[in-house]
Amino acid sequence: MSQRVTLLRPDDWHLHLRDGAVLRAVCPESARHFGRAIIMPNLVPPVVTGAEAEAYRARILAARPPGSGFTPLMTLYLTEDTDPEDVARAHASGLVTAVKLYPAGATTNSASGVRDFDRVRGVLEKMAEIGCPLCVHGEVTDPEVDIFDREAAFIDRVLDPIRRATPGLRVVMEHLTTQDGVEYVKTSRDGTLGATITTHHLIINRNHLLVGGIRPHYYCLPVAKREEHRLALRAAATSGDARFFLGTDSAPHTDANKESACGCAGCFTATNTLPLLAHVFEEEGALDRLEGFASRHGPAFYGLPENTDRIALTRGATPTAFPARIETEDGPVTVFDPGFEVYWRVDG
Repeated sequence: MSQRVTLLRPDDWHLHLRDGAVLRAVCPESARHFGRAIIMPNLVPPVVTGAEAEAYRARILAARPPGSGFTPLMTLYLTEDTDPEDVARAHASGLVTAVKLYPAGATTNSASGVRDFDRVRGVLEKMAEIGCPLCVHGEVTDPEVDIFDREAAFIDRVLDPIRRATPGLRVVMEHLTTQDGVEYVKTSRDGTLGATITTHHLIINRNHLLVGGIRPHYYCLPVAKREEHRLALRAAATSGDARFFLGTDSAPHTDANKESACGCAGCFTATNTLPLLAHVFEEEGALDRLEGFASRHGPAFYGLPENTDRIALTRGATPTAFPARIETEDGPVTVFDPGFEVYWRVDG
């Protein structure tokens, strides 16, 4: 017997669309199911100014399928040379929704990120003044810090000091991967701290990546952690706590760039995120909380209206078939495979 769940149309509060041929191929995958998405600015070169964000937004709109209402919410890439007034103008115009902080060297295309956080203090103070959120990639990049400990170290060394020094700054901890991150978010009582959780971090731990051979399409940054952390993320996502919301961090790379001696980090989940989330929430006995996580908590944090149209998810009697990859002019992009059969599908 089939089961059916309807949701307000979800949003994706952390999405990579890339540019050029990959953008044109993957944009329809997100536009099919999501109303809006926070678009990451880590292109090469990065999207640093309001003018660059406006040009990138135009390219995304051109890549949407005909008739699509998918709305890209643009971000600026924070550098040590970012002009606070340019941020303020772009935010006031409605063009830019948030600013993204990458510690230099933390992840894909992050070389232009921040090394000296004192040099961006003026920008952060302006953002607190105007109510512009800061989205953070929460990892330190010090080589002496183990890669599995970098999120916890970032909270202690970088994030907590920034928030204490900049009262009122709204911060999104993106792609949480640890119990430490979950517990830190829960300490916030004033509505200035939220967090996104990805689909793939609810499904895989570091054993999935490493046991029995390296699986490059499970390699992401922040890297998947121990099982205890995955379970903490599941508990947070399915709790109904409005401080946690969906940000897929869907990050397309062509197979040639993933399956190489130094493969790129990122899991491409745009195609099948919603059925996978329904599977996870069903396992946790929390299907009634899926709409909050995917459709309500994010708009509430960003001060935006919820979408008004709805989509339906149906659980069928036979497994749902997802495409193995999305073809682009630059080569195929493999779709995240959860490693188990999924019976949910999006009906509309």
